[in-house]
Amino acid sequence: MPNPNAPRSVLHKPTSGRFIALSLILALLANLLPWNGVAVVFWPDLVAMVLLYWIIHQPRRIGLMTAWLLGLLMDIADGVLFGQHALAYVIMCYTAYFLHRRIQMFSPWQQALYIFGLLLLMLLVMLLVRLAFGAPFPGPLYLVSSVMGGLLWPMLSLLLQTPQRKKPPSETGYTSASR
Repeated sequence: MPNPNAPRSVLHKPTSGRFIALSLILALLANLLPWNGVAVVFWPDLVAMVLLYWIIHQPRRIGLMTAWLLGLLMDIADGVLFGQHALAYVIMCYTAYFLHRRIQMFSPWQQALYIFGLLLLMLLVMLLVRLAFGAPFPGPLYLVSSVMGGLLWPMLSLLLQTPQRKKPPSETGYTSASR
């Protein structure tokens, strides 16, 4: 008889490639929305967050080439120095790949600290590239989106896990088909 006080492990269905691609496309489209005013400063890079999710949870399905190509698309869409997003995404995803087993051991709220650090790393790489090519320092508010990304991580994680969750087995072990 199973212990009713024991924590239940969550079983996951295999992730389809279509779902991964759809989530990345939706994140790219969300980044391309015309944000104005304060929202631009506080809104995290959703492409980076979805890339992080898939690199951490499905490291064999998403690689650095995907991060590079999505970074180039973001460079084209933002009209910034070509390659800055791509370089930042690749460095961020390589670091996440290196840490993915460690990050998976924690709850989503604990993972948020890692995600904050990874998003901060991405922003710092992009900032260094911009400064190296003569752009002015954008101010400390430039780094606030990494904090928001960390705070939004548990919700994004739950959202991307929902289609993969299997129903837990029934308590009695009987189903309506077995009666």
